[in-house]
Amino acid sequence: MERRLNANDDPWWRGVKRGEQCPSRRNTGDTRAHSLPVMPAHYDLKFPDYRQPVEIGCFSLDSHRQLFNDDRQLRFCKMPPDKKPRFNLRDGFKDRFIKRDDSVKEKLDHVLKWILLNRQKFPTLAGDRGSPAVTNQLHTDFITWRGHLTKILTTPYENREGWLMAVTLFNGTYYMSEVETEEARCQREQRTEQQEEILYGGYKFEQYLCADKAEGSPDPSGVVNTNEGFCCVVRTRLDGHSLVFSGEVDCKDNSDPRLKPPQCYVELKTSREMYTPNQEKNFRRYKLLKWWAQSFLPGVPQIIAGFRDDSGTVISLQTFETMKIHHLVKNERGCWKPAVCLNFCNAFLSFVKQVVTLDNHRVATLFSWEPGKDITYTLHSDGAFSFLPGWYVGNVFGQSGTLGTAGEKVPDI
Repeated sequence: MERRLNANDDPWWRGVKRGEQCPSRRNTGDTRAHSLPVMPAHYDLKFPDYRQPVEIGCFSLDSHRQLFNDDRQLRFCKMPPDKKPRFNLRDGFKDRFIKRDDSVKEKLDHVLKWILLNRQKFPTLAGDRGSPAVTNQLHTDFITWRGHLTKILTTPYENREGWLMAVTLFNGTYYMSEVETEEARCQREQRTEQQEEILYGGYKFEQYLCADKAEGSPDPSGVVNTNEGFCCVVRTRLDGHSLVFSGEVDCKDNSDPRLKPPQCYVELKTSREMYTPNQEKNFRRYKLLKWWAQSFLPGVPQIIAGFRDDSGTVISLQTFETMKIHHLVKNERGCWKPAVCLNFCNAFLSFVKQVVTLDNHRVATLFSWEPGKDITYTLHSDGAFSFLPGWYVGNVFGQSGTLGTAGEKVPDI
């Protein structure tokens, strides 16, 4: 009989003394597990329950990263008539490109601002008929970004990049925010112009396929500004964990009015054209895994990929249905399995709940993972990794605009 992963399954969870990262169990009386194995074989069980994601809101970010509680930045997908469109992804890189400063770490700030503007989405905050909130809890287990969950989901098959996730328990909800690793920081600061141009090409591809208005047409002659964005906010549940997370949405398919968010959303991707069987194998094994995870989590059903040649020109388009992607890999030996990804994510969230027990917005638990190793953690109460701002802590259960506990006013939103 198959069973679900359980945080108390001792053979799978090696304990360490609190705050340390050593492999052995000590007789400390602390029964909590302190490391989590990542080997895929541990999680090759039946698919866990994952509730159909429901969009509970959205927000837009303008060219100055100002948040608006609406869909003004939502764009509309316009497929070209030719499946070999010859899109030049380098066009505008030198003279029509405004790049967001990715050294500025926004953490969960935009999601938190959205929560302050949408207390009614959390009934226990709104109260009845305008009465005060009946409780000081969101009644949501986890709040985070979709991108953070994508990294967790793909961890069992990742062999290059590690990660750091800070988690804070505040009034019964676990907030999870990624921390940039030293390796990632070095890679970001040492990017070559060619690497920057490839990153730009992904945004340029969106410009070729997206119109600002439902009845409009794409305008690839405009400026590419990566500060701008549209994000959906969804609520779902993975087994026993309730989740609210936000993720950026590339565009909307407006061809079928019966489709409601997030079922009407489309993800746009670019990749290098493949010329050999080995390239195709690596594409299915590594890139399709991340594409699938990113779209599966919020319930985005469709991915449109543009394949570029070495000159940076898109020479072909292909549409992938998110729920059918795993069929392309399921017969390959040693390839990734959706059930493994979801079971591991479920186990990680259970691990977080088991480890993080101190409800204090000033305390952060830093979960760390490197390829080939178990997930470990350290506890930080010195504010080094704290990320919940005073303007949120002091306002989420009170009146907007009042001073937070750290003397911070809610930023203009």
